[in-house]
Amino acid sequence: MAERDDGGYRNPALTVDAVAVRTGEDGLEVLLIRRGEEPWKGCWAFPGGFVDYGEDPETAVVRELAEECGVEGKVTGIISVRGEPARDPRGHVVTIFYAVEVAPESVPVAGDDAAHAEWVALDEVDLGEMGADHAQVIRLLQSN
Repeated sequence: MAERDDGGYRNPALTVDAVAVRTGEDGLEVLLIRRGEEPWKGCWAFPGGFVDYGEDPETAVVRELAEECGVEGKVTGIISVRGEPARDPRGHVVTIFYAVEVAPESVPVAGDDAAHAEWVALDEVDLGEMGADHAQVIRLLQSN
Protein backbone atom coordinates (compact mmCIF):
# COMPACT_ATOMS: atom_id res chain seq x y z
CA MET A 1 0.00 0.00 0.00
CA ALA A 2 1.14 3.49 -0.76
CA GLU A 3 1.26 5.46 2.46
CA ARG A 4 0.37 9.16 2.34
CA ASP A 5 2.33 11.90 4.05
CA ASP A 6 -0.37 12.17 6.71
CA GLY A 7 0.04 8.49 7.71
CA GLY A 8 -3.17 7.35 6.00
CA TYR A 9 -3.46 5.13 2.96
CA ARG A 10 -4.45 5.88 -0.61
CA ASN A 11 -7.04 3.35 -1.73
CA PRO A 12 -8.88 2.86 -5.01
CA ALA A 13 -12.60 3.54 -5.23
CA LEU A 14 -14.95 0.56 -5.61
CA THR A 15 -17.74 0.25 -8.16
CA VAL A 16 -20.09 -2.60 -9.04
CA ASP A 17 -21.85 -3.49 -12.28
CA ALA A 18 -24.82 -5.81 -12.81
CA VAL A 19 -24.48 -8.36 -15.60
CA ALA A 20 -27.98 -9.68 -16.27
CA VAL A 21 -28.56 -12.13 -19.13
CA ARG A 22 -31.79 -13.73 -20.33
CA THR A 23 -32.94 -15.89 -23.24
CA GLY A 24 -35.03 -13.75 -25.58
CA GLU A 25 -36.67 -14.30 -28.94
CA ASP A 26 -33.33 -13.90 -30.75
CA GLY A 27 -31.17 -15.85 -28.29
CA LEU A 28 -29.18 -14.54 -25.34
CA GLU A 29 -29.77 -10.92 -24.38
CA VAL A 30 -27.88 -8.70 -21.95
CA LEU A 31 -29.29 -5.76 -19.99
CA LEU A 32 -27.44 -2.55 -20.88
CA ILE A 33 -27.82 1.16 -20.29
CA ARG A 34 -26.80 4.18 -22.34
CA ARG A 35 -24.80 6.41 -20.01
CA GLY A 36 -26.40 9.79 -19.49
CA GLU A 37 -23.38 11.32 -17.75
CA GLU A 38 -19.64 11.57 -18.27
CA PRO A 39 -17.46 9.65 -18.38
CA TRP A 40 -18.60 7.68 -21.43
CA LYS A 41 -21.80 9.69 -21.93
CA GLY A 42 -23.85 8.05 -24.69
CA CYS A 43 -21.97 4.74 -24.55
CA TRP A 44 -23.46 1.37 -23.67
CA ALA A 45 -22.54 0.04 -20.24
CA PHE A 46 -23.70 -2.39 -17.61
CA PRO A 47 -25.90 -0.78 -14.95
CA GLY A 48 -23.86 0.03 -11.88
CA GLY A 49 -22.11 2.62 -9.80
CA PHE A 50 -20.08 3.39 -6.72
CA VAL A 51 -20.36 1.40 -3.51
CA ASP A 52 -21.36 3.71 -0.65
CA TYR A 53 -19.21 3.77 2.49
CA GLY A 54 -20.48 1.07 4.85
CA GLU A 55 -22.41 -0.70 2.06
CA ASP A 56 -21.87 -4.32 1.06
CA PRO A 57 -20.93 -4.52 -2.66
CA GLU A 58 -23.65 -7.12 -3.32
CA THR A 59 -26.23 -4.77 -1.82
CA ALA A 60 -24.82 -1.92 -3.91
CA VAL A 61 -25.14 -3.77 -7.21
CA VAL A 62 -28.78 -4.67 -6.55
CA ARG A 63 -29.45 -1.04 -5.54
CA GLU A 64 -27.75 0.34 -8.65
CA LEU A 65 -29.69 -2.06 -10.90
CA ALA A 66 -32.96 -0.83 -9.39
CA GLU A 67 -31.94 2.85 -9.59
CA GLU A 68 -30.74 2.72 -13.19
CA CYS A 69 -33.18 0.21 -14.70
CA GLY A 70 -36.12 -0.15 -12.31
CA VAL A 71 -35.37 -3.89 -12.22
CA GLU A 72 -34.96 -6.08 -9.14
CA GLY A 73 -32.22 -8.68 -9.10
CA LYS A 74 -30.38 -11.27 -7.07
CA VAL A 75 -26.60 -11.76 -7.12
CA THR A 76 -25.60 -15.25 -8.29
CA GLY A 77 -21.83 -14.87 -8.70
CA ILE A 78 -18.92 -12.81 -9.95
CA ILE A 79 -18.16 -12.53 -13.67
CA SER A 80 -14.98 -10.44 -13.47
CA VAL A 81 -13.02 -7.94 -11.39
CA ARG A 82 -11.28 -5.10 -13.24
CA GLY A 83 -8.82 -2.78 -11.55
CA GLU A 84 -6.15 -1.53 -13.95
CA PRO A 85 -5.22 1.83 -12.36
CA ALA A 86 -5.72 3.94 -15.52
CA ARG A 87 -8.99 2.31 -16.70
CA ASP A 88 -11.20 5.15 -15.44
CA PRO A 89 -10.63 8.90 -15.94
CA ARG A 90 -12.05 9.56 -12.45
CA GLY A 91 -9.05 7.87 -10.83
CA HIS A 92 -8.09 4.38 -9.71
CA VAL A 93 -11.41 2.52 -9.67
CA VAL A 94 -11.82 -1.22 -9.11
CA THR A 95 -15.04 -2.73 -10.46
CA ILE A 96 -16.71 -6.01 -9.52
CA PHE A 97 -18.93 -7.30 -12.35
CA TYR A 98 -21.61 -9.41 -10.67
CA ALA A 99 -23.82 -11.98 -12.37
CA VAL A 100 -27.33 -10.89 -11.39
CA GLU A 101 -30.48 -12.93 -11.94
CA VAL A 102 -33.58 -10.96 -12.89
CA ALA A 103 -37.06 -11.98 -13.93
CA PRO A 104 -36.83 -12.64 -17.70
CA GLU A 105 -39.97 -10.60 -18.32
CA SER A 106 -38.42 -7.52 -16.63
CA VAL A 107 -38.91 -4.34 -18.63
CA PRO A 108 -36.10 -1.89 -17.89
CA VAL A 109 -36.92 1.80 -17.43
CA ALA A 110 -33.97 4.22 -17.41
CA GLY A 111 -33.41 6.15 -14.20
CA ASP A 112 -30.66 7.84 -12.17
CA ASP A 113 -27.73 8.53 -14.53
CA ALA A 114 -28.91 6.13 -17.26
CA ALA A 115 -30.30 7.86 -20.36
CA HIS A 116 -31.73 4.61 -21.74
CA ALA A 117 -31.98 0.95 -20.68
CA GLU A 118 -32.84 -2.12 -22.75
CA TRP A 119 -32.22 -5.79 -23.40
CA VAL A 120 -29.71 -6.14 -26.29
CA ALA A 121 -28.97 -9.36 -28.19
CA LEU A 122 -25.57 -10.50 -26.91
CA ASP A 123 -24.26 -11.26 -30.41
CA GLU A 124 -25.33 -7.82 -31.67
CA VAL A 125 -23.67 -5.64 -29.01
CA ASP A 126 -21.49 -3.04 -30.76
CA LEU A 127 -18.25 -3.40 -28.80
CA GLY A 128 -17.01 -0.08 -30.18
CA GLU A 129 -19.89 1.69 -28.42
CA MET A 130 -19.18 0.19 -24.99
CA GLY A 131 -17.90 2.49 -22.24
CA ALA A 132 -14.80 1.83 -20.14
CA ASP A 133 -13.63 -1.78 -20.41
CA HIS A 134 -17.15 -3.23 -20.51
CA ALA A 135 -16.50 -4.66 -23.99
CA GLN A 136 -14.06 -7.09 -22.36
CA VAL A 137 -16.89 -8.40 -20.18
CA ILE A 138 -19.18 -8.72 -23.22
CA ARG A 139 -16.43 -10.79 -24.90
CA LEU A 140 -16.28 -13.03 -21.81
CA LEU A 141 -20.03 -13.59 -22.05
CA GLN A 142 -19.88 -14.28 -25.78
CA SER A 143 -17.12 -16.86 -25.33
CA ASN A 144 -19.15 -18.92 -22.80
